[in-house]
Amino acid sequence: MSTTAANLSDTYRHKGLRRALLQKLREMGIADERVLDAMDRVPRHHFMDDAFVHFAYDNKAFRIGAGQTISHPYTVARQTELLGLEPGAKVLEIGTGSGYQCAVLVAMGFKVHSIERQKALFDRTTPFLKQQGYRAHCYYGDGYKGKPAFAPFDGILVTCGAPRIPEALLGQLAVGGRLIIPLDDPEAGEGKQTMTEVRRMDEETFTRRTHGTFAFVPMLAARSGAQG
Repeated sequence: MSTTAANLSDTYRHKGLRRALLQKLREMGIADERVLDAMDRVPRHHFMDDAFVHFAYDNKAFRIGAGQTISHPYTVARQTELLGLEPGAKVLEIGTGSGYQCAVLVAMGFKVHSIERQKALFDRTTPFLKQQGYRAHCYYGDGYKGKPAFAPFDGILVTCGAPRIPEALLGQLAVGGRLIIPLDDPEAGEGKQTMTEVRRMDEETFTRRTHGTFAFVPMLAARSGAQG
């Protein structure tokens, strides 16, 4: 992410484009107005490279470096909506990336812990979030391990395609909480995942629902030096 000071403004034009995008998300089925309000308060163009900033309010994903992307706005809205949480809830995000999804979670009033496996992105995004006033706890580490020191979490949101549900994440989910994770699905096509909602009903019982097909970059294990 290489954003100039000029692109950190939030003009009437930006706000108009953002609200037009939010109306499109409503038409696509996003029904939680709290999610849309949070997205209205987070300028997506602040989280994008200068080369793509003019397309920030298209419903598209864009590269952010290190082989990663900033997700489609619909994807951000849908995953946030599926958490089904109230302000004050404690949320673990797997894959900080550009920081946009993290910022939306903060704008929802959640207490956010976020793990990033790519050191270059972690070093770039963490200070940017702080500079812009988004109060989140960010860590360089292995998303498969979660963050047991701060568990249990009311919600866990995974922003990358996983080959399986990590057992560690299930163990860190509070009773009544939801894990939202895109799971690799060969039947959906190469590079596609099925959005999966796992809810913890009690200490031993989990239920699972699916919510359509999406496309994410792969969830990667940590490199040497990353902390779980």
